[in-house]
Amino acid sequence: MTSVWSDLERVLAQVQKPARYIGCEDGAKAKEPDPSLVSWLFTYPDTYEVGLPNQGLQILYEIINERPDARADRSYAPWTDLEAIMRERNIPLFSVEHHTPANEFDVIAFNLSAELTYTNMVNCIDLAGIPIRTADRQLGDTLVMVGGHCTYNPEPVADFVDAVVLGDGEEVVSEITDVLAQTHETREALLRQLAQIEGVYVPSLYEATFGADDMLLAIKPLFDDVPEVIEKRTLADLAEWPYPKEQLVPLTEVVHDRLNVEVFRGCTRGCRFCQAGMITRPVRERPADQVRSMVANGLERTGYSEVSLTSLSTADFSDIGPTVTGIMDDAQAVGSGPVSVSLPSLRVDAFGVDIAAELQRAKRGGLTFAPEAGTWRMRQIINKLIREEDLYSAVEAAYSQGWHRVKLYFMIGLPSETDEDTLGIAELAKNCVKIGKKYNKRASATVSIGGFVPKPFTPFQWFGQNTPQELQRKINLLRDATRKMHGVNIKWHDPKATVVEGIMSRGDRRLGTVIEDVWRNGGVFQEWSEHFELDRWTDAMDRAGLSIDFFSHRHRTEDEVLPWSHLSAGLHADFLWQDWMDALEEVGLPDCRWTPCYDCGACTGYGIEHVVASATPPAGGSQGTGQDLSSTAVPVQLVSR
Repeated sequence: MTSVWSDLERVLAQVQKPARYIGCEDGAKAKEPDPSLVSWLFTYPDTYEVGLPNQGLQILYEIINERPDARADRSYAPWTDLEAIMRERNIPLFSVEHHTPANEFDVIAFNLSAELTYTNMVNCIDLAGIPIRTADRQLGDTLVMVGGHCTYNPEPVADFVDAVVLGDGEEVVSEITDVLAQTHETREALLRQLAQIEGVYVPSLYEATFGADDMLLAIKPLFDDVPEVIEKRTLADLAEWPYPKEQLVPLTEVVHDRLNVEVFRGCTRGCRFCQAGMITRPVRERPADQVRSMVANGLERTGYSEVSLTSLSTADFSDIGPTVTGIMDDAQAVGSGPVSVSLPSLRVDAFGVDIAAELQRAKRGGLTFAPEAGTWRMRQIINKLIREEDLYSAVEAAYSQGWHRVKLYFMIGLPSETDEDTLGIAELAKNCVKIGKKYNKRASATVSIGGFVPKPFTPFQWFGQNTPQELQRKINLLRDATRKMHGVNIKWHDPKATVVEGIMSRGDRRLGTVIEDVWRNGGVFQEWSEHFELDRWTDAMDRAGLSIDFFSHRHRTEDEVLPWSHLSAGLHADFLWQDWMDALEEVGLPDCRWTPCYDCGACTGYGIEHVVASATPPAGGSQGTGQDLSSTAVPVQLVSR
């Protein structure tokens, strides 16, 4: 294997942030290149500082490097300044460990967590010297694989990828490695063998057919030995996979620059807009003592003074209060100084004075709460069953313990939303600041607004997305309403970018032509506002003869074949449809951890117990009981009907 380092080193002084490209991080695995080893290049299709903290890629990177018959390096999308030099000097995409050209690896594997990174993925494939379309690749060409939440509808990128992994990757990555270690006479034989692995989808082995009205009729396998439906992979026991064991410590500033420890996977709160909560079911908790051990070992090894306990709703973790206390006590016992514990994705109905008091023992950062909608009516529709008093209680708990700013996250463009619902956001923010000023004259609230994007495998997958003009109108309503509210600051996501996300979220494989067109016309780093241009996308859609309204703004029907109908996230279609009907009737569903099973399908076949923090819902939670969150763990067996 070769290295591009000698060519790269000469030009690093000419680019921004050269530390993005040199590797050498603490925790990096530097297994020497060896053609006898199955080689993976795990790649995040955005800049180093955005991609390095990604836990999924770090976990898979460690697992592969623990195998004696395989090795893994990492790569990230080069910023535009370096890309221009690479193209001028014929420097291919490379790994940061050994600066090995990407096309010398057996697999380049991308994490797709945002639709606007699709053009970056194509750009990386091209920079690697790999044919961008799978149909043009030969046996011996580097395989292109993808995973991540966006791959629950991989059809827009089907033309570019050889294989898609659905669900948890810890086990399946080794099964793929076993197949790659074998000899295959043809590329088709290799792909057909990969398709036999549970959770692996090979798009080229399926054919999509369309009707005269442009409606998708079916996506069917081309061969009898290829499964008609691809089931996601689910890791049953997190305790068996305590990764990453050696989190990477970057040499330059990155986002989320702290120790990250996953405390549980999955969510049963049932928010109807939330794809992550649906596709990662069932809930699987990491044992509390393992969490403390991973934190203690990680802080000692990395030198970080901040740890983030990650999940979709960290305050729902069993015994979260004692766990946070234990982490801080452990740090104090070894004399490592104060530790700041961050709990992202805080549920306001599970956050109280006890947790606030524990967190304030270290430095205080900001606290983010996500009410998501401005009125109780809308929160019933989206099944975010949080009452105003729940939010105000959580905010008061924070301000009373010394915080002086909070961040509130909301969505606009939700199903059946009215202007009254939108303006309810401003009212909630005003009242939060009013509460804060009882404790601190500098109290403030930053309101972050995102346009709603319907996602596959959610009850809202049938909803027609708001137009960018309508989303902008609602933003203007909020700007006008909060203009004179001292202490309330409004930020928002570009509605024009939101509509492209919506097109790609629920599109079919005809969009591959659009993605390639946008890329060929300079559309890279589309997640970055300074590079995003809606005209690139609308012009490409026009040239492909495709309608934005068809893909984004129209409502779907129950009998419509969806581009992901041949994939399974473990959820029954009739469960999702009924939940959509309940939403339209403004009916909320309590969390299934405190109610009889709804038979969503996620737990079928796993025998998994959900361990919850109380036999009753948390304060103001899914049933609005007003009871406090206890610290007594009670296992609740969920049995499919």
